[in-house]
Amino acid sequence: MFATAARTHRPLVIAAVMSSMAMVAIEATIVATVMPQIASQLGGLSLYSWVFASFLLAQTAMTVVFGKLSDLYGRKPVMFVGIAIFLVGSVLAGFSWSMPAMIAFRLLQGVGAGAIQPVALTIVGDLYSPRERGKVQGYLASVWAVSAVIGPMVGALIVHKLSWAWIFWMNVPIGIIAAALFWRFLREAPAARRASIDMVGALLFTIGIAALMICLTEFGLGNEGSALVWVAVFVIAALLFVVQERRAPDPMVSFKLWGRRVIASVNGAALLSGMALIGITSFLPMYVQVVLGQSPVVAGLTLTMVMLGWPIGATLASRTFYRFGLWRLLLIGGALVPLGASAFALLASNGSPLVAGIGSFVTGLGMGLLSLSSLVLIQESVDIAQRGSATASNIFSRNLGSALGATFFGAVFNFGLTRQNGGVAIPESQLRQLLQGVPVLDANEASLRLALGSSLHLTFLSMLVVSLGIVALVLMLPKDGLAIMARPAAPE
Repeated sequence: MFATAARTHRPLVIAAVMSSMAMVAIEATIVATVMPQIASQLGGLSLYSWVFASFLLAQTAMTVVFGKLSDLYGRKPVMFVGIAIFLVGSVLAGFSWSMPAMIAFRLLQGVGAGAIQPVALTIVGDLYSPRERGKVQGYLASVWAVSAVIGPMVGALIVHKLSWAWIFWMNVPIGIIAAALFWRFLREAPAARRASIDMVGALLFTIGIAALMICLTEFGLGNEGSALVWVAVFVIAALLFVVQERRAPDPMVSFKLWGRRVIASVNGAALLSGMALIGITSFLPMYVQVVLGQSPVVAGLTLTMVMLGWPIGATLASRTFYRFGLWRLLLIGGALVPLGASAFALLASNGSPLVAGIGSFVTGLGMGLLSLSSLVLIQESVDIAQRGSATASNIFSRNLGSALGATFFGAVFNFGLTRQNGGVAIPESQLRQLLQGVPVLDANEASLRLALGSSLHLTFLSMLVVSLGIVALVLMLPKDGLAIMARPAAPE
């Protein structure tokens, strides 16, 4: 059922893993960079954060489902399904005619990503020992670095020379190459065991998280009555979800697995780091472009520093966790995230984008240390029959944090805009002009930029508070729970 190193061409399978993950990585860097321009053309700026949130909601809901499916039926077929769904969503996203259409097709992309990311990392766990795995995870992290470097530049080039639709369509050849490599070089036993898939749990989870996200959006827009209705929907869905998970023979979320202190603490830190990351990804380009008055390329480069710091942190973790221990690396990584976030909170309207770039790099460095150390710890805390589910639980937590963070920080952003304008929403047409770089032809331009800057500052402050929670959760980790990494590497 599982991939075996003895019969698999490992280097070419890793090439397939890197290709499949490159699709998700490129989408993250390019879409985040050029989304202000896309939103200015499609309209619906009040739905801006939902372009990211819909992708992350679907990815989060399906991560644990596909992780369990890979434990039951093998990694290869689940990966094929994920790549196919992602490519269909990419093609359709390129034909989006409105912001709601873009959100719907991004959601479809998220379903595919929900299979690609956890199964790709699980394949690595199957094929490599813990000591080797750290080095390989560093290679995979480099995918994000390369994507971060070329993403903003490629995105700017595509928007100016072609249509922004090609940002999505460029995934097609990458996905086909990845699928071909998996088909040819990944070998695994055909055995599969019968088990039920908790689709009811997945549906209730999706309804509950969607209700929470809509509630946050409505509250940010000042619609308290509608927000309370969605709170009720969330509470009902959450209660039904708990009941379902306790009675399901193969639950979507295993309370027994999540009940372990090590896993609960690590996944909690992953959730908060996901929130912080999506906050940077969604709002830093807007701040640099509109408030600091820089070009989209400069905005993209400041965001690129997150993705440069991430693989450096992951590589450092892969080379040192046997020497210094996972607990120290997790603590250092957890401390670096709020340190980097403080740079955004202190960024002035006349500040330098260099400060934003440094903050991004430090944040990425901390997240790289956290992500790799957490993944190695999670995979070595369970036996191989649970590895797919355990890996998925960590990715699930990070993606859930990103989904909630996109909506939470979007609500803070909308609240800040309304508060700065005397409780009245700023007309979307004026905001679209600012995002497009078109001067607002009245005396309100300066006040609009001030309101936008103040709202983004409030968003960055809330991001700093969230990132401080990562340190608290890492400190809750039991040191004896990390002793599994003290033993020598298993012989090959």
